Amino acid sequence: MLKLNRKVSEKLDALKGWLTSGEGSIVAFSGGIDSSLVLYLANMVQGNGKAIAVISRSESLKSRDFELALSFSKQYKITLEVITTSELDDIRYNENPINRCFFCKDHLYNDLQTIVDKYPGYRVLNGTNVDDLGDYRPGLEAAMNYNVFSPLAECNITKSEIRQIADFYNLPNRNKPASPCLSSRVPYNHKITRKKLMEIEKAENFLNDSGFADVRVRHYGDFGRIEVKPEDLKRLMLIKDNVIEKIKEIGFNRIEIDEEGLVSGKMNRVISVQKAETKINSN
Repeated sequence: MLKLNRKVSEKLDALKGWLTSGEGSIVAFSGGIDSSLVLYLANMVQGNGKAIAVISRSESLKSRDFELALSFSKQYKITLEVITTSELDDIRYNENPINRCFFCKDHLYNDLQTIVDKYPGYRVLNGTNVDDLGDYRPGLEAAMNYNVFSPLAECNITKSEIRQIADFYNLPNRNKPASPCLSSRVPYNHKITRKKLMEIEKAENFLNDSGFADVRVRHYGDFGRIEVKPEDLKRLMLIKDNVIEKIKEIGFNRIEIDEEGLVSGKMNRVISVQKAETKINSN
């Protein structure tokens, strides 16, 4: 079995202790590795079915991620509650302002209260880790408003350490690339529609099936832009014509390949620029 170094092992012990202190846990579950680890450990240390997974059947969640969440919960015999959120019907969300994530999480945590009422005394947990605190994440404010806890962040656990711990426990999705919601592929202030989300999902599924595990297809309305990991760019370019043809058939008028490659949080660069411009204009 893989061994953890002392630092990570101590953080894992702290996380187990944190989880043990609660009566039970309701975990906002997405099928991603962060919330999966919280759910797995809560189920391990609390026992007796006291870890409850809650996932939203949201249109911005990939169907493959939803199916993975179902499989994960079944494998570890964890109670899974499925709710339906309607953030896409909220104009504050679908107009896609820079704080869109706040309205998404606000819907999630509000609708999740029906599950909270079923399990009085259980704490609501999410998969936010300490690295997330350094990025622009307005959803964290929504979590605070609903008294949602972030045990990974509270125990100072990084994304890299999460993957090490997931390897240690041999979790089935331990190597799963990060998969932010589909709406994050649409530039801020470009309206989010069901049609756009469906086209993004189909395009990314095609790329996944073509052997590219970690991808983004950004939707700019009349055209799409493909991002793959920098080390995969050369391979993508070899089949560029076929990829562009197939993805255009999905509904895009034009397709570009981003030669910088996939960079997490790329859409947030515009926020940094806006902040810099505001600071200059205020001086």
